[in-house]
Amino acid sequence: MSASLHSRIRLARVRASKALALARTPSHWPAVRAGVVPTVEHERAPLGGPYATVLDVGASRGQFALHARHRYPDARIVCFEPLPASQQTLRRVLGDRVELRPVAVGAEAGTASMHVSAADDSSSLLPIGERQLAEFPGTQEARQLEVPVVTLDDVIDEGLAGPVLLKIDVQGLELDVLRGAGDALAAAVDTIFVECSFVELYEGQALADEVIAFLFSHGFRLAGVHGLATGQGGQTLQADLLFINAVAPGDRARPVLHASSQR
Repeated sequence: MSASLHSRIRLARVRASKALALARTPSHWPAVRAGVVPTVEHERAPLGGPYATVLDVGASRGQFALHARHRYPDARIVCFEPLPASQQTLRRVLGDRVELRPVAVGAEAGTASMHVSAADDSSSLLPIGERQLAEFPGTQEARQLEVPVVTLDDVIDEGLAGPVLLKIDVQGLELDVLRGAGDALAAAVDTIFVECSFVELYEGQALADEVIAFLFSHGFRLAGVHGLATGQGGQTLQADLLFINAVAPGDRARPVLHASSQR
């Protein structure tokens, strides 16, 4: 089977699954009409909660934010998205129901060059690799764009009401995002839901085992693997990994504001 045919079949299956899930969730229909399909595939992921704060790193057009708003209606949702077109769609669909930060998140604050994909949700601060192009035709680089970058440590220093859910979908830059949180990661975040790759799709990216090892060393245990994506040869390409902070909030080294003190 050719790569392009395999890709079309995979996409058709994903769309069919999403269509069935959306048919059962009428509250999502206005967003779909506005051009954004919530990540209904996460409905079955045991994310826990409720959460006082959701950090959506790599928010794109608001797909996960819509899911989080539906699932955690009282949460403060902070979306990080550097691409202007995606920001515009997110604002149009979610308005002031979320906080939008028009920035990327990385290991260090500053500016960086975004490799903007022809399929914008495949854009990355890392160059798009050959395996990505082979497995996902149509994701080639269209242009580059300088974007501002912040770190999670700076965000956490602002003060976050807990419990905190951190979702990361940044096309290969996951480990940089986590490193940029420093010691604040284990102190402030309760649950992490991060898309990881098992093969190199973006040049120089960290793979799933490196992310797992890093989070284990910071007190998080792997609690689940969801949304497996397979390649044309049957190899697992990506999955959403769920991590739980194994340290009780009262035993964490760095204080964090809780819901009762910031609402």
